[in-house]
Amino acid sequence: METVDVLVAGAGLAGLRTASLLAGQGFDVLVCERRARLDSGIRTTGIFVRRTFEDFPLPQRCLGPAVRRVVLYPPSLRAPVELVSTRDEYRVADMAGIYSAALGQARQAGARVRLGVSYPPAGVAARFTIGADGARSTVARRLGLDVNRHFIIGAEEEYPVTGGARPPTFHCVLDPRLAPGYLAWLVDDGQRAHVGLAGRPERLAGPLPRLLGSFAAEFPNVPAPAGPVRRRGGPIPIGGVLRRIACPGGLLVGDAAGAVSPLTAGGLDPCLRMAQLAAAVTGDYLRTGDASALRRHYDGRALRARFRTRLLLRQILSRIGTPGTVEAAFRLLRTPPGRAAAARLMFGDGSFPDIRVFPSVVADE
Repeated sequence: METVDVLVAGAGLAGLRTASLLAGQGFDVLVCERRARLDSGIRTTGIFVRRTFEDFPLPQRCLGPAVRRVVLYPPSLRAPVELVSTRDEYRVADMAGIYSAALGQARQAGARVRLGVSYPPAGVAARFTIGADGARSTVARRLGLDVNRHFIIGAEEEYPVTGGARPPTFHCVLDPRLAPGYLAWLVDDGQRAHVGLAGRPERLAGPLPRLLGSFAAEFPNVPAPAGPVRRRGGPIPIGGVLRRIACPGGLLVGDAAGAVSPLTAGGLDPCLRMAQLAAAVTGDYLRTGDASALRRHYDGRALRARFRTRLLLRQILSRIGTPGTVEAAFRLLRTPPGRAAAARLMFGDGSFPDIRVFPSVVADE
């Protein structure tokens, strides 16, 4: 029987980041990942927001050109709302390259990573287990922690495009007929295009590939592929951080913990910030054995309290059922207060979850 300090289930961005930080603290860390290759089965869109690429050491070679322009469209596609920031707000990443770099960092820090090995790995005993195994976490169930129950389901096509005079732009289409409870999107940075949509599965008007094809054919700004098209998709938890995400046997990070913005469904920034908090809390717990501190500092209820407004807006967005309602909302968005609110949402400085509420346990980078 092999014994390790920490077993991390899942070699996504959250799992590899947590493993790197814990190995850097001197713990014996083993990561198991059921995929044989990290460039297969990629589900995330790879859209990084400004606060992520400003705060975390992402490899610049894997990031596309900066996007400062966002255009919001009603179902009719008429009279969209254009927002332009003075800062670089989004960058779309080559996620295969991001995962490769994260894998290298974890191994360099001293973590052992075994690909093609499902959780739980045979013959391994761990003092502590970290579930970074996705929205439908097996670790959560084995540890008796909370599990995600509220999802949207998404699909995306990503491919290279030829450059041109068009400015890098993030297009968002709010149409409940096409993407009920969420939106359809196109991010075109002049190098790559990401065309996708997501919605409540019980309200989708057909199979996702067909809906995505319809959107790509009808939306006038979709550029033609200039190379291979990669397709991805899967469930996205939108219920917010789960309430019970830690116990003496382990904790959850990333999608497994529900660390996805319930409004925007963005998960890359939350997973990195939660990994930082998880590594600090886990390290403290393994050194002291103080389970009360583990529960106190890694409390999903406290994290949820920081985004009540997002949860409320998520409920409102989920219930919008007609194009007419969205068109009426856009009349408000076109006013100065409406545009200001939209800019705050798309270009805001806040992070989710805000780990500054736990300053005593979050280690300095």
